Amino acid sequence: MKNDLSNPEIDFEKMQGLSPAIVQDAANGEVLMLGFMNREAWERTLNTGYVTFHSRTRNQLWTKGETSGNRLRVLFASTDCDCDTLLLQVEVEGTGLVCHEGTRSCFTRKISVPVPDAVAANGQGTTR
Repeated sequence: MKNDLSNPEIDFEKMQGLSPAIVQDAANGEVLMLGFMNREAWERTLNTGYVTFHSRTRNQLWTKGETSGNRLRVLFASTDCDCDTLLLQVEVEGTGLVCHEGTRSCFTRKISVPVPDAVAANGQGTTR
């Protein structure tokens, strides 16, 4: 793999040709969604400036917002230290409803996470 820090090569081979792509609102840091990209989706994203994913269920490319108008324009992109996960900071176009369920973010279902007794005893946490 090429190790060019100014334009790192994405390692699509670790997950059978796919790389997770985290989409974050560039204005406020909110995580909007997670999708998967293959090399072709990444190249289309770079060429168009809009987030394109690879659908694992339909086995085809899809550009987010192509039917709803809620497109995701890429402003910044980075990888993790292993170059196998992408972080895309975007500007949301359209109504701003990114999730197919009609919400701004796909991450809306809260999960109660218990804090271990040792942490709670030290006053460092509570159940969220």
